[in-house]
Amino acid sequence: MTLQQLKYVVKTVQCGSISEAAKQLFISQPSLSNAIRELETELGIAIFRRTSKGIALTTEGAEFLSYARQVVEQTELLEYRYQNKQEPRRLCSISTQHYAFAVNAFVNLIRQGNSGEYEFTLRETRTYDIICDVRDLRSEVGLLYLNDFNEKVIRRLLMESHLVFHPLFAAKPHVFVSAFNPLAKRKSVTLEDLEEYPCLSFEQGQYNSFYFSEEILSTVYHKKNIHVTDRATLFNLLIGLNGYTICSGILNSDLNGDNIVAVPLETEDRMVIGYILSKKAVLSSAAQSYLAELKKLIAAYGYTLME
Repeated sequence: MTLQQLKYVVKTVQCGSISEAAKQLFISQPSLSNAIRELETELGIAIFRRTSKGIALTTEGAEFLSYARQVVEQTELLEYRYQNKQEPRRLCSISTQHYAFAVNAFVNLIRQGNSGEYEFTLRETRTYDIICDVRDLRSEVGLLYLNDFNEKVIRRLLMESHLVFHPLFAAKPHVFVSAFNPLAKRKSVTLEDLEEYPCLSFEQGQYNSFYFSEEILSTVYHKKNIHVTDRATLFNLLIGLNGYTICSGILNSDLNGDNIVAVPLETEDRMVIGYILSKKAVLSSAAQSYLAELKKLIAAYGYTLME
């Protein structure tokens, strides 16, 4: 086993495919495939599961990757310290439901400026994809919510994927509406108040079960429904169509401007927002810094941290 082989595995996971990893490593795809197969033969395990759709980490591969990342990261730190090499490039990937505070914490992480070079990835994506990203170690951290309705289903999926949910804070549901919406100045609203307005929600693709919805009360019937895939489109439609979406209520005017406001929704339901980690992964220093920024931000908004 060589350090080069470990770097090959780490890069392949980052890229999600052997062909893209080979391209970024400036080697041929057969050379990379052979190097990984030789490592698998030496260790007596299958690191990747190969299918017609690409590759995915096996359970043994996920455990191996956590060790490989540690070795690669520590080697880079040693080279930086003793060989006068450039400070190691910081790497970090986060997958999250569409939360403004998750983006804000990401901004704060980058503004720390502790590294001359970095390669960070922030994926605002579907609920099931978040779980898969963290399971397959494409992302170190995943952000999503649990409530009484979805908790049993989501926790079972997390357990099967060897993931752990860490609660951050409990939030009372709000609705986001345009500042020009007639409901914007209300102290609170009910579902009946919202009946004539378009309900906006994030489309969940193949896994479009109510349990994977980003919005609570997903089984409630709405006369007018619009499904979107990104937060910018949703906010534009909130303004353009006087629509609404159900959410945690945390907004950041620096990132989102003052055209969207959060109004409390009258309901007994609650959201527990937290992050998921792989049981076998060891977080990079950048991922640890991201979680620290996330917790500082949540506390600054006046929420009590549950950890």
